Amino acid sequence: MKALFFTREFPPYVYGGAGVHVEYLAGELAKLMEVEVRAFGDQDSSSKNLSVKGLPYENSDFDHADDKLKAIFKTLSTDLLMSADPIDADIVHCHTWYSHFAGILAKLCYGVPLVVTTHSLEPLRPWKREQLGRGYDASSWIEKTAIEMADSLIAVSEETKEDVLKHFDVDEHKVKVVYNGIDLEQYVVVDDTSVLEEYGIDKNKPYVLFVGRITRQKGIIHLVNAIKYIDKDTQVILCAGAPDTPEIGKEMEDAVKEASKTRDNIVWIDKMLDKKDVIQLYSHADVFCCPSIYEPFGIINIEAMACETAVVASAVGGIKEVVVEGETGLLISLEQQKSAPFEPVNADQFSKDLAAGINKVINDKELQHRMAKNGRKRVEDYFDWRAIAKQTEAIYKSLIDKK
Repeated sequence: MKALFFTREFPPYVYGGAGVHVEYLAGELAKLMEVEVRAFGDQDSSSKNLSVKGLPYENSDFDHADDKLKAIFKTLSTDLLMSADPIDADIVHCHTWYSHFAGILAKLCYGVPLVVTTHSLEPLRPWKREQLGRGYDASSWIEKTAIEMADSLIAVSEETKEDVLKHFDVDEHKVKVVYNGIDLEQYVVVDDTSVLEEYGIDKNKPYVLFVGRITRQKGIIHLVNAIKYIDKDTQVILCAGAPDTPEIGKEMEDAVKEASKTRDNIVWIDKMLDKKDVIQLYSHADVFCCPSIYEPFGIINIEAMACETAVVASAVGGIKEVVVEGETGLLISLEQQKSAPFEPVNADQFSKDLAAGINKVINDKELQHRMAKNGRKRVEDYFDWRAIAKQTEAIYKSLIDKK
């Protein structure tokens, strides 16, 4: 059996959870079958069972286009290149809407069964219009077309499966839930503190950590606004870069500047660090905070849990299936506006509740320690990539047998 992955992200160009998912799933599946990856970039590598080819995304042909529409045109251009190369795979597997048009063409032109993993859903990310303008209508159409013509759909959580069935015309039997996973040998507690020293983090004081992109979805502004309610002795480490738009980047900058007026222990690392450095930050954090307003799974939470860090996270989406309230962390309820989906009804109250959760865990060392140990065990029990790869292989085999 041979599987072909279409994906925007693949190392060294990974900026989100979907990219992490593709990297590790491809590696584990390559132990079971031949895997080819076609990604956005300039990658070119081949090992025993895994080959990776990057296709150019930065296309100067679209320099004259509207700034918000360039991403759509460049994406479609890359997808055409992805699907133009001959396909000899038994299965084509797409990840995120950026690769979906290539998957559509592969199914239509080559007759290969199409699998789509729903890492997130465009109807549930209305803030993407800030980034894409009317291009958001195009990305939504591409996603809808691919999902509704796919032979099998993989949802990364039970709640994501419900969202797929609610927003798209698909047969429920085609949707399987397969969680994200983690490399249990790589994500472990480390003693090294060189990254803390590099960024001026006091090893003798507690800190709460955020890791992620600067985007509406990740809710980082709500955490920054919570800083004024977090105990003064607690350091706040924001490992946050890659803003979706200049506007939200400026909003983040202004919010951090305002919060810094009353305390000097906020450390903003405004770039995406490599895995080794992030693992070090997880290892020494007292609390990891995930304030997302939409999160189909939330792979960053299992990264933190694997490094034995207690989690304080918003009770949305797949996070509720990952973090066990009171055992591996605290879940903070988020009442959302009906008129403006995924925005809190009371943003200040949400920030206060985040801060209260952070303060509770940091001030109760026994609770913190228990959550840390329980978190590691939960990851070991439920989120091992080896088991996830076997579940994915079984889906592939069922489609090939049916064909």
